Amino acid sequence: MTVLAAIPSPTQGVWELGPFPLRGYALCIIAGIVLACWLGDRRWVARGGAPGDVLDIAVWMVPFGIIGGRLYHVVTTPEPYFGEGGDPIRALAIWEGGLGIWGAIALGGVGAWIGCRRRRIPLPAFADALAPGIVLAQAVGRLGNWFNNELYGRATDLPWALTIHRWDSSAGRALIGADGRAEVLGTFHPTFLYELLWDVGVALLVIWADRRFKLSHGRAFALYVAAYCLGRLWIESLRIDTAEHFFGVRLNVFTSLVVGLLAVAYLVAQRGRPREVITRGADRAGARTQAAAPAADPSTGQSGEPATGHPVETPADGAGAGGRRPTRAPTRPGADPRRALGGVPGGDMYDTWSTCRVPAVSVYARSGRPAILGRPATSDRASAAPRTTTPRPPVPAGARSLGRLRSNRVPLADVPPVGPSRSRDRPQPEHRPHSTDHPAGSRDPPHQRLPPGSVRGHRWRTAAASRRRE
Repeated sequence: MTVLAAIPSPTQGVWELGPFPLRGYALCIIAGIVLACWLGDRRWVARGGAPGDVLDIAVWMVPFGIIGGRLYHVVTTPEPYFGEGGDPIRALAIWEGGLGIWGAIALGGVGAWIGCRRRRIPLPAFADALAPGIVLAQAVGRLGNWFNNELYGRATDLPWALTIHRWDSSAGRALIGADGRAEVLGTFHPTFLYELLWDVGVALLVIWADRRFKLSHGRAFALYVAAYCLGRLWIESLRIDTAEHFFGVRLNVFTSLVVGLLAVAYLVAQRGRPREVITRGADRAGARTQAAAPAADPSTGQSGEPATGHPVETPADGAGAGGRRPTRAPTRPGADPRRALGGVPGGDMYDTWSTCRVPAVSVYARSGRPAILGRPATSDRASAAPRTTTPRPPVPAGARSLGRLRSNRVPLADVPPVGPSRSRDRPQPEHRPHSTDHPAGSRDPPHQRLPPGSVRGHRWRTAAASRRRE
Protein backbone atom coordinates (compact mmCIF):
# COMPACT_ATOMS: atom_id res chain seq x y z
CA MET A 1 0.00 0.00 0.00
CA THR A 2 1.45 3.33 -1.08
CA VAL A 3 0.80 6.18 1.29
CA LEU A 4 1.21 9.66 -0.15
CA ALA A 5 1.14 11.31 3.24
CA ALA A 6 0.50 10.27 6.85
CA ILE A 7 0.45 11.74 10.31
CA PRO A 8 3.51 10.47 12.21
CA SER A 9 3.26 9.11 15.72
CA PRO A 10 5.90 9.46 18.41
CA THR A 11 8.08 6.45 19.10
CA GLN A 12 8.48 7.34 22.74
CA GLY A 13 5.92 8.45 25.31
CA VAL A 14 8.08 8.49 28.44
CA TRP A 15 11.18 10.58 29.20
CA GLU A 16 13.36 9.84 32.18
CA LEU A 17 14.35 12.84 34.29
CA GLY A 18 16.62 11.18 36.78
CA PRO A 19 14.48 8.90 38.95
CA PHE A 20 11.26 10.54 37.79
CA PRO A 21 9.56 9.42 34.55
CA LEU A 22 7.86 12.20 32.58
CA ARG A 23 4.95 10.77 30.62
CA GLY A 24 3.30 12.55 27.72
CA TYR A 25 -0.12 11.09 28.56
CA ALA A 26 0.01 12.46 32.11
CA LEU A 27 1.16 15.89 30.88
CA CYS A 28 -1.82 16.10 28.54
CA ILE A 29 -4.25 15.14 31.30
CA ILE A 30 -2.78 17.76 33.65
CA ALA A 31 -2.85 20.41 30.92
CA GLY A 32 -6.52 19.62 30.25
CA ILE A 33 -7.38 19.95 33.95
CA VAL A 34 -5.59 23.31 34.16
CA LEU A 35 -7.40 24.57 31.06
CA ALA A 36 -10.79 23.43 32.39
CA CYS A 37 -10.22 25.15 35.74
CA TRP A 38 -9.04 28.37 34.11
CA LEU A 39 -11.93 28.65 31.68
CA GLY A 40 -14.46 27.44 34.24
CA ASP A 41 -13.30 30.03 36.76
CA ARG A 42 -13.64 32.84 34.22
CA ARG A 43 -17.16 31.76 33.27
CA TRP A 44 -18.18 31.23 36.90
CA VAL A 45 -17.01 34.69 37.93
CA ALA A 46 -18.81 36.19 34.91
CA ARG A 47 -22.05 34.58 36.13
CA GLY A 48 -21.68 36.09 39.60
CA GLY A 49 -19.59 33.47 41.38
CA ALA A 50 -16.62 34.16 43.59
CA PRO A 51 -13.05 33.74 42.33
CA GLY A 52 -11.48 30.53 43.59
CA ASP A 53 -14.69 28.51 43.85
CA VAL A 54 -13.76 26.36 40.85
CA LEU A 55 -10.35 25.48 42.30
CA ASP A 56 -11.90 24.62 45.65
CA ILE A 57 -14.42 22.28 44.06
CA ALA A 58 -11.79 20.82 41.70
CA VAL A 59 -10.06 19.39 44.77
CA TRP A 60 -13.05 17.05 45.06
CA MET A 61 -13.94 16.75 41.40
CA VAL A 62 -10.59 15.77 39.83
CA PRO A 63 -9.73 12.76 42.04
CA PHE A 64 -13.27 11.42 41.74
CA GLY A 65 -13.15 11.88 37.98
CA ILE A 66 -9.84 10.05 37.54
CA ILE A 67 -11.00 7.11 39.67
CA GLY A 68 -14.34 6.93 37.85
CA GLY A 69 -12.68 7.10 34.42
CA ARG A 70 -10.32 4.27 35.26
CA LEU A 71 -13.10 2.10 36.71
CA TYR A 72 -15.20 2.55 33.59
CA HIS A 73 -12.27 1.63 31.35
CA VAL A 74 -11.45 -1.51 33.34
CA VAL A 75 -15.10 -2.63 33.45
CA THR A 76 -15.71 -2.09 29.73
CA THR A 77 -12.29 -3.48 28.66
CA PRO A 78 -11.47 -6.28 31.11
CA GLU A 79 -9.41 -8.58 28.83
CA PRO A 80 -5.99 -6.91 29.31
CA TYR A 81 -6.40 -7.11 33.08
CA PHE A 82 -8.57 -10.11 33.93
CA GLY A 83 -8.54 -12.11 30.69
CA GLU A 84 -6.22 -14.89 29.65
CA GLY A 85 -2.65 -13.75 30.27
CA GLY A 86 -3.84 -10.50 31.82
CA ASP A 87 -2.33 -8.79 34.84
CA PRO A 88 -4.83 -7.42 37.40
CA ILE A 89 -2.17 -5.13 38.89
CA ARG A 90 -2.02 -3.21 35.61
CA ALA A 91 -5.57 -2.01 36.27
CA LEU A 92 -3.99 0.51 38.66
CA ALA A 93 -1.49 1.79 36.06
CA ILE A 94 -3.37 4.91 35.04
CA TRP A 95 -0.25 6.37 33.41
CA GLU A 96 -0.38 3.68 30.71
CA GLY A 97 -3.63 5.18 29.42
CA GLY A 98 -7.24 4.14 29.64
CA LEU A 99 -9.72 6.62 31.14
CA GLY A 100 -13.38 6.27 30.19
CA ILE A 101 -15.07 9.66 29.83
CA TRP A 102 -18.44 8.36 31.06
CA GLY A 103 -16.98 7.14 34.33
CA ALA A 104 -15.02 10.37 34.72
CA ILE A 105 -18.16 12.47 34.22
CA ALA A 106 -20.25 10.28 36.56
CA LEU A 107 -17.89 10.15 39.55
CA GLY A 108 -16.54 13.61 38.81
CA GLY A 109 -20.09 14.87 39.11
CA VAL A 110 -20.33 13.23 42.53
CA GLY A 111 -17.19 15.06 43.61
CA ALA A 112 -18.56 18.34 42.22
CA TRP A 113 -21.80 17.78 44.12
CA ILE A 114 -19.89 17.30 47.38
CA GLY A 115 -17.84 20.44 46.80
CA CYS A 116 -20.87 22.53 45.82
CA ARG A 117 -22.85 21.30 48.80
CA ARG A 118 -20.09 22.23 51.21
CA ARG A 119 -20.01 25.78 49.77
CA ARG A 120 -23.77 26.12 49.15
CA ILE A 121 -23.34 26.54 45.41
CA PRO A 122 -26.11 25.37 43.02
CA LEU A 123 -24.69 22.41 41.10
CA PRO A 124 -26.62 23.01 37.82
CA ALA A 125 -25.35 26.59 37.52
CA PHE A 126 -21.82 25.46 38.35
CA ALA A 127 -22.02 22.70 35.72
CA ASP A 128 -23.17 25.22 33.10
CA ALA A 129 -20.12 27.38 33.78
CA LEU A 130 -17.76 24.40 33.66
CA ALA A 131 -19.15 22.59 30.58
CA PRO A 132 -16.97 24.21 27.85
CA GLY A 133 -13.86 23.74 29.98
CA ILE A 134 -14.60 20.04 30.46
CA VAL A 135 -14.95 19.32 26.76
CA LEU A 136 -11.78 21.30 25.99
CA ALA A 137 -9.98 19.24 28.64
CA GLN A 138 -11.13 16.12 26.79
CA ALA A 139 -9.68 17.53 23.58
CA VAL A 140 -6.29 18.15 25.18
CA GLY A 141 -6.38 14.74 26.84
CA ARG A 142 -6.80 13.06 23.44
CA LEU A 143 -3.29 14.18 22.59
CA GLY A 144 -2.14 11.74 25.27
CA ASN A 145 -3.58 8.91 23.17
CA TRP A 146 -1.35 10.08 20.34
CA PHE A 147 1.72 9.80 22.59
CA ASN A 148 0.68 6.25 23.54
CA ASN A 149 -0.14 5.17 19.93
CA GLU A 150 -3.69 4.18 20.89
CA LEU A 151 -7.33 4.87 20.05
CA TYR A 152 -6.99 4.54 16.30
CA GLY A 153 -9.58 3.35 13.81
CA ARG A 154 -9.70 1.08 10.81
CA ALA A 155 -6.84 0.85 8.35
CA THR A 156 -6.88 3.52 5.64
CA ASP A 157 -4.63 5.16 3.06
CA LEU A 158 -6.15 8.63 3.31
CA PRO A 159 -3.73 11.57 3.31
CA TRP A 160 -4.46 12.19 6.98
CA ALA A 161 -3.93 8.55 7.96
CA LEU A 162 -2.09 7.98 11.25
CA THR A 163 1.09 5.92 11.45
CA ILE A 164 0.92 3.46 14.36
CA HIS A 165 3.94 1.61 15.81
CA ARG A 166 4.09 -1.64 17.67
CA TRP A 167 3.96 -0.45 21.23
CA ASP A 168 5.33 -1.63 24.56
CA SER A 169 2.91 -0.17 27.12
CA SER A 170 5.03 -1.03 30.16
CA ALA A 171 8.12 0.69 28.74
CA GLY A 172 6.20 3.53 27.10
CA ARG A 173 7.97 3.28 23.73
CA ALA A 174 7.74 1.55 20.35
CA LEU A 175 9.34 -1.83 19.73
CA ILE A 176 12.63 -1.72 17.86
CA GLY A 177 13.11 -4.02 14.90
CA ALA A 178 16.21 -5.83 13.69
CA ASP A 179 17.18 -2.86 11.58
CA GLY A 180 17.20 -0.61 14.65
CA ARG A 181 14.10 1.28 13.60
CA ALA A 182 10.69 1.38 15.27
CA GLU A 183 8.35 -1.25 13.89
CA VAL A 184 5.37 0.22 12.03
CA LEU A 185 2.05 -1.53 12.43
CA GLY A 186 0.33 0.38 9.61
CA THR A 187 -1.70 3.50 8.90
CA PHE A 188 -5.16 3.92 10.42
CA HIS A 189 -7.95 6.43 10.94
CA PRO A 190 -6.83 8.98 13.58
CA THR A 191 -9.98 8.67 15.67
CA PHE A 192 -8.32 10.54 18.54
CA LEU A 193 -7.85 13.49 16.17
CA TYR A 194 -11.46 13.27 15.01
CA GLU A 195 -12.65 13.43 18.60
CA LEU A 196 -10.25 16.28 19.40
CA LEU A 197 -11.66 18.43 16.61
CA TRP A 198 -15.22 17.47 17.50
CA ASP A 199 -14.65 18.45 21.14
CA VAL A 200 -13.35 21.87 20.15
CA GLY A 201 -16.45 22.38 18.02
CA VAL A 202 -18.71 21.32 20.91
CA ALA A 203 -16.99 23.82 23.24
CA LEU A 204 -17.54 26.64 20.78
CA LEU A 205 -21.17 25.59 20.32
CA VAL A 206 -21.85 25.59 24.07
CA ILE A 207 -20.22 29.00 24.55
CA TRP A 208 -22.22 30.49 21.68
CA ALA A 209 -25.53 28.96 22.78
CA ASP A 210 -25.00 30.04 26.38
CA ARG A 211 -24.43 33.64 25.32
CA ARG A 212 -27.23 33.63 22.76
CA PHE A 213 -29.99 31.88 24.74
CA LYS A 214 -28.87 32.46 28.38
CA LEU A 215 -28.96 28.76 29.21
CA SER A 216 -29.59 27.97 32.86
CA HIS A 217 -30.33 25.16 35.33
CA GLY A 218 -27.89 22.72 33.71
CA ARG A 219 -29.00 23.23 30.11
CA ALA A 220 -25.53 24.26 28.91
CA PHE A 221 -24.10 21.09 30.43
CA ALA A 222 -26.90 19.03 28.85
CA LEU A 223 -26.12 20.59 25.47
CA TYR A 224 -22.48 19.61 25.86
CA VAL A 225 -23.41 16.01 26.71
CA ALA A 226 -25.88 15.71 23.83
CA ALA A 227 -23.48 17.16 21.25
CA TYR A 228 -20.57 15.05 22.47
CA CYS A 229 -22.66 11.86 22.33
CA LEU A 230 -23.67 12.65 18.76
CA GLY A 231 -20.03 12.77 17.67
CA ARG A 232 -19.05 9.79 19.77
CA LEU A 233 -21.59 7.62 17.92
CA TRP A 234 -19.83 7.84 14.55
CA ILE A 235 -16.31 8.02 15.97
CA GLU A 236 -16.85 4.88 18.02
CA SER A 237 -17.93 2.99 14.91
CA LEU A 238 -14.45 3.54 13.39
CA ARG A 239 -12.45 2.22 16.33
CA ILE A 240 -11.02 -1.31 16.31
CA ASP A 241 -9.45 -1.49 19.78
CA THR A 242 -10.62 -4.06 22.31
CA ALA A 243 -13.99 -3.31 23.90
CA GLU A 244 -17.08 -5.08 25.22
CA HIS A 245 -19.85 -5.69 22.69
CA PHE A 246 -23.58 -5.77 23.22
CA PHE A 247 -25.61 -7.48 20.45
CA GLY A 248 -22.65 -7.07 18.16
CA VAL A 249 -22.31 -3.35 18.85
CA ARG A 250 -19.65 -1.75 21.01
CA LEU A 251 -20.83 -0.93 24.52
CA ASN A 252 -19.76 2.70 24.18
CA VAL A 253 -22.21 3.12 21.30
CA PHE A 254 -25.13 2.11 23.51
CA THR A 255 -23.86 4.32 26.30
CA SER A 256 -23.60 7.30 23.97
CA LEU A 257 -27.11 6.70 22.62
CA VAL A 258 -28.77 6.40 26.05
CA VAL A 259 -26.89 9.27 27.67
CA GLY A 260 -27.45 11.51 24.63
CA LEU A 261 -31.21 10.91 24.65
CA LEU A 262 -31.38 11.66 28.36
CA ALA A 263 -29.46 14.90 27.81
CA VAL A 264 -31.85 15.97 25.04
CA ALA A 265 -34.87 15.19 27.25
CA TYR A 266 -33.42 17.28 30.07
CA LEU A 267 -32.61 20.09 27.67
CA VAL A 268 -36.22 20.21 26.49
CA ALA A 269 -37.73 19.79 29.96
CA GLN A 270 -35.82 22.76 31.37
CA ARG A 271 -36.51 25.17 28.53
CA GLY A 272 -37.94 28.58 29.36
CA ARG A 273 -36.54 28.79 32.89
CA PRO A 274 -34.80 32.06 33.78
CA ARG A 275 -31.11 32.08 34.54
CA GLU A 276 -30.08 31.72 38.17
CA VAL A 277 -28.93 34.81 40.03
CA ILE A 278 -25.53 34.11 41.58
CA THR A 279 -24.37 36.67 44.15
CA ARG A 280 -21.40 34.90 45.76
CA GLY A 281 -18.91 37.24 44.11
CA ALA A 282 -20.80 40.38 45.09
CA ASP A 283 -21.35 39.15 48.64
CA ARG A 284 -17.70 38.32 49.10
CA ALA A 285 -16.63 41.68 47.67
CA GLY A 286 -19.12 43.45 49.95
CA ALA A 287 -17.79 41.57 52.96
CA ARG A 288 -14.24 42.61 52.12
CA THR A 289 -15.35 46.21 51.66
CA GLN A 290 -17.18 46.21 54.97
CA ALA A 291 -14.17 44.70 56.72
CA ALA A 292 -11.98 47.44 55.26
CA ALA A 293 -14.36 50.25 56.37
CA PRO A 294 -12.83 52.94 58.66
CA ALA A 295 -12.92 52.08 62.33
CA ALA A 296 -14.54 54.22 65.03
CA ASP A 297 -12.96 57.59 65.76
CA PRO A 298 -11.61 57.47 69.33
CA SER A 299 -12.19 61.23 69.78
CA THR A 300 -15.88 61.19 68.87
CA GLY A 301 -16.76 57.55 69.41
CA GLN A 302 -18.65 57.48 66.11
CA SER A 303 -17.88 55.23 63.21
CA GLY A 304 -17.87 56.08 59.53
CA GLU A 305 -20.46 55.20 56.99
CA PRO A 306 -21.35 51.52 56.60
CA ALA A 307 -20.09 49.39 53.73
CA THR A 308 -23.32 49.81 51.81
CA GLY A 309 -22.69 53.51 51.22
CA HIS A 310 -25.83 54.75 53.01
CA PRO A 311 -25.23 57.29 55.83
CA VAL A 312 -26.79 56.61 59.20
CA GLU A 313 -28.81 59.29 61.03
CA THR A 314 -27.51 60.24 64.45
CA PRO A 315 -30.32 60.14 67.03
CA ALA A 316 -31.12 63.29 69.00
CA ASP A 317 -29.97 63.73 72.55
CA GLY A 318 -32.29 62.02 74.98
CA ALA A 319 -34.16 60.14 72.27
CA GLY A 320 -33.31 56.83 73.80
CA ALA A 321 -35.71 57.17 76.73
CA GLY A 322 -38.88 58.86 75.53
CA GLY A 323 -38.25 59.60 71.88
CA ARG A 324 -37.56 57.56 68.83
CA ARG A 325 -35.74 54.26 68.92
CA PRO A 326 -32.02 54.56 68.06
CA THR A 327 -31.17 53.82 64.48
CA ARG A 328 -29.00 50.95 63.38
CA ALA A 329 -27.08 50.44 60.17
CA PRO A 330 -27.40 47.43 57.89
CA THR A 331 -25.17 44.61 59.11
CA ARG A 332 -24.81 42.74 55.85
CA PRO A 333 -24.16 43.71 52.23
CA GLY A 334 -27.30 44.29 50.23
CA ALA A 335 -29.44 45.10 53.27
CA ASP A 336 -32.34 47.49 52.85
CA PRO A 337 -31.01 51.02 53.58
CA ARG A 338 -34.40 52.01 55.00
CA ARG A 339 -33.54 50.05 58.12
CA ALA A 340 -30.89 52.68 58.87
CA LEU A 341 -33.19 55.61 58.17
CA GLY A 342 -35.58 55.77 61.06
CA GLY A 343 -35.05 52.95 63.47
CA VAL A 344 -37.35 50.55 61.60
CA PRO A 345 -37.29 47.30 63.58
CA GLY A 346 -35.62 44.46 61.72
CA GLY A 347 -36.79 40.90 61.36
CA ASP A 348 -37.88 38.43 58.73
CA MET A 349 -41.33 40.01 58.39
CA TYR A 350 -40.05 43.51 57.70
CA ASP A 351 -39.73 43.16 53.96
CA THR A 352 -43.27 41.76 53.62
CA TRP A 353 -45.04 44.82 55.06
CA SER A 354 -46.09 47.70 52.87
CA THR A 355 -46.85 51.13 54.20
CA CYS A 356 -50.40 52.44 54.43
CA ARG A 357 -51.74 55.02 52.06
CA VAL A 358 -51.62 58.03 54.35
CA PRO A 359 -49.46 60.63 52.60
CA ALA A 360 -47.54 61.61 55.74
CA VAL A 361 -47.79 58.61 58.08
CA SER A 362 -46.51 55.07 57.74
CA VAL A 363 -47.39 52.36 60.24
CA TYR A 364 -45.01 49.45 60.71
CA ALA A 365 -46.43 46.16 61.86
CA ARG A 366 -44.02 45.09 64.56
CA SER A 367 -43.98 48.33 66.50
CA GLY A 368 -47.48 49.60 65.64
CA ARG A 369 -46.22 53.19 65.92
CA PRO A 370 -46.37 55.73 63.11
CA ALA A 371 -43.15 56.85 61.50
CA ILE A 372 -43.29 60.23 59.74
CA LEU A 373 -42.37 60.13 56.10
CA GLY A 374 -41.19 62.97 53.92
CA ARG A 375 -37.67 62.96 55.33
CA PRO A 376 -34.74 64.32 53.34
CA ALA A 377 -33.23 62.11 50.67
CA THR A 378 -30.57 59.53 51.55
CA SER A 379 -27.80 61.66 50.13
CA ASP A 380 -28.94 64.68 52.25
CA ARG A 381 -29.47 62.90 55.55
CA ALA A 382 -25.86 63.24 56.65
CA SER A 383 -26.16 67.04 56.50
CA ALA A 384 -29.73 67.25 57.83
CA ALA A 385 -30.07 68.49 61.39
CA PRO A 386 -31.23 65.86 63.91
CA ARG A 387 -34.82 66.21 64.99
CA THR A 388 -36.23 65.94 68.44
CA THR A 389 -39.50 64.34 69.42
CA THR A 390 -42.04 65.61 71.90
CA PRO A 391 -43.30 63.01 74.38
CA ARG A 392 -46.96 62.28 73.99
CA PRO A 393 -49.32 62.76 76.96
CA PRO A 394 -50.49 59.56 78.64
CA VAL A 395 -53.56 57.98 77.08
CA PRO A 396 -56.41 56.58 79.23
CA ALA A 397 -56.80 52.84 79.33
CA GLY A 398 -59.91 52.62 77.17
CA ALA A 399 -59.10 55.37 74.74
CA ARG A 400 -56.48 53.40 72.81
CA SER A 401 -58.90 50.78 71.54
CA LEU A 402 -61.44 53.50 70.76
CA GLY A 403 -58.80 55.32 68.74
CA ARG A 404 -58.23 52.17 66.76
CA LEU A 405 -61.93 51.82 66.06
CA ARG A 406 -62.10 55.41 64.86
CA SER A 407 -59.94 54.45 61.90
CA ASN A 408 -62.86 52.62 60.28
CA ARG A 409 -63.24 53.01 56.59
CA VAL A 410 -67.06 53.18 56.56
CA PRO A 411 -68.63 56.62 57.19
CA LEU A 412 -70.77 56.88 60.30
CA ALA A 413 -73.88 57.62 58.24
CA ASP A 414 -73.59 54.26 56.48
CA VAL A 415 -73.53 52.25 59.73
CA PRO A 416 -76.96 50.78 60.51
CA PRO A 417 -78.43 51.80 63.87
CA VAL A 418 -78.14 49.43 66.80
CA GLY A 419 -81.59 48.20 67.82
CA PRO A 420 -82.93 45.73 70.30
CA SER A 421 -83.35 43.05 67.62
CA ARG A 422 -80.99 40.13 67.30
CA SER A 423 -77.90 40.40 65.19
CA ARG A 424 -79.26 38.12 62.50
CA ASP A 425 -82.25 40.47 62.02
CA ARG A 426 -80.12 43.56 61.66
CA PRO A 427 -79.78 44.91 58.13
CA GLN A 428 -76.48 43.91 56.62
CA PRO A 429 -74.47 46.57 54.77
CA GLU A 430 -74.54 46.15 51.05
CA HIS A 431 -71.35 45.16 49.25
CA ARG A 432 -69.29 48.16 48.16
CA PRO A 433 -66.30 48.29 45.86
CA HIS A 434 -62.84 48.05 47.34
CA SER A 435 -62.13 51.70 46.64
CA THR A 436 -65.14 52.68 48.82
CA ASP A 437 -64.34 50.22 51.63
CA HIS A 438 -60.77 51.38 51.85
CA PRO A 439 -60.54 55.06 50.94
CA ALA A 440 -57.27 56.89 50.98
CA GLY A 441 -56.34 57.81 54.53
CA SER A 442 -56.75 54.39 56.14
CA ARG A 443 -54.22 53.77 58.86
CA ASP A 444 -54.70 50.06 59.25
CA PRO A 445 -52.01 47.82 57.75
CA PRO A 446 -53.14 45.47 55.00
CA HIS A 447 -53.39 42.47 57.34
CA GLN A 448 -56.04 44.26 59.47
CA ARG A 449 -58.35 45.18 56.62
CA LEU A 450 -61.59 43.22 56.86
CA PRO A 451 -63.31 41.89 53.75
CA PRO A 452 -66.41 43.87 52.67
CA GLY A 453 -69.68 42.54 53.99
CA SER A 454 -68.12 40.24 56.62
CA VAL A 455 -70.04 39.63 59.87
CA ARG A 456 -67.04 40.44 61.98
CA GLY A 457 -66.51 43.72 60.18
CA HIS A 458 -70.20 44.62 60.59
CA ARG A 459 -70.11 43.95 64.34
CA TRP A 460 -66.90 45.96 64.69
CA ARG A 461 -68.35 48.97 62.90
CA THR A 462 -71.62 48.66 64.84
CA ALA A 463 -69.79 48.63 68.18
CA ALA A 464 -67.79 51.67 67.12
CA ALA A 465 -70.97 53.55 66.20
CA SER A 466 -72.63 52.71 69.52
CA ARG A 467 -69.63 54.00 71.50
CA ARG A 468 -69.64 57.25 69.58
CA ARG A 469 -73.34 57.82 70.37
CA GLU A 470 -72.67 57.27 74.02
